[in-house]
Amino acid sequence: MWNKPQLMTAVSDLLLVAAVAALLVAGVVWGARLPLFPLREVVVTHELREVRRGELERSLAGRLRGNFFSVNLDALRQSLEKLPWVRRAEVRRQWPSRIEVSLEEHVPVAFWGQATGHLVNSYGEVFPAVMSVQPSAPMPVLLGPPGLAPEMLAYYQQAEEILRPLGRIPRVLNVSPRLAVQFRLDDGMIVELGRQQAKAPVRQRLERFVEYYPSVLTAARQRPGVVDMRYPNGFALRVNALAAVTATESKGKP
Repeated sequence: MWNKPQLMTAVSDLLLVAAVAALLVAGVVWGARLPLFPLREVVVTHELREVRRGELERSLAGRLRGNFFSVNLDALRQSLEKLPWVRRAEVRRQWPSRIEVSLEEHVPVAFWGQATGHLVNSYGEVFPAVMSVQPSAPMPVLLGPPGLAPEMLAYYQQAEEILRPLGRIPRVLNVSPRLAVQFRLDDGMIVELGRQQAKAPVRQRLERFVEYYPSVLTAARQRPGVVDMRYPNGFALRVNALAAVTATESKGKP
């Protein structure tokens, strides 16, 4: 190698570049540790509905260590996302001394379970929280096996659309452990739809209920407590849980 001056020149250049890079890194690390770039404020970039200032301060307390360059943004983000009403958080530096926080809050659309302290957001995700202000319109209740919240929210929204011509609103959606679907309407009526089947989808049975609704009231002569749409060729009524009326004959229900 000593007899190859070009190779020696290349090696020396490489070592020089490496030394300069090391000095730059050391300088950056050293400068970042100096109290030259202190953090002066944390700013939330938009108005919040449910998350309170005190919650933010407690979440960030003890995690704003270091200066503008050395503060751990990922640790701040993870801490914020542990707050009950925070679905997603973004944290970024804003030169020269500010941290900006952007929070996506959960938008509750339904209660999950009975007295469980859990809500369902607009994505069908269940989260533990309590609303500080009651909603202007009653929210539905979803009751069902854990993990089915997204599908149940889709069921509910579909039912809400199908029932709209009747002026009825579904208040409770109950899916049993065997995946049988039941709705309780705003007038207290219960509609049994059974399990999802290829030949008789739940949506089809609910559409049949809407079609037969005038006949349901006529057959019962009063508002029935339960309408059972699980029969393939008709429906059954239960009035005041005392008498049963079968509108059409059927060999059974699925």
